[in-house]
Amino acid sequence: MVNPVISQDWTAYLDTDVAVWLAERKLKCISARAVEQIEALSLLISPIVLVEIELRHEIARSKLSTSEIARMLLENHGVLVCDLPFATIAVAALDEKWTRDPFDRLIVANAKANGFAWLISADEAIRKHYPRTVW
Repeated sequence: MVNPVISQDWTAYLDTDVAVWLAERKLKCISARAVEQIEALSLLISPIVLVEIELRHEIARSKLSTSEIARMLLENHGVLVCDLPFATIAVAALDEKWTRDPFDRLIVANAKANGFAWLISADEAIRKHYPRTVW
């Protein structure tokens, strides 16, 4: 399920909401433009997305377990977990001063550290501060 870093021009990261919606087959929650990109690009998630999904599951914000979501993303959409070293992501996150949300910082930093890869996100703050966001 872990994927080596690949060309950012053919790669898009999913933020947590998009990953959950995709796993739960709630495509109506995802914009048409984002769905087009999901269908066209190789998809990755940052490992921090798994942590955020698990925290949501623990407080009953997500019905599916983290392992179920990860399995469904892989089986149905080929979504892999990025294996970029955490130290690389953490250093990139130091520049993300626009938010106090550690998950948003690390998700954006992961895409940025992988050559400014695309990031699919509905989050307005992310879209405002990361120019390669698709929605």
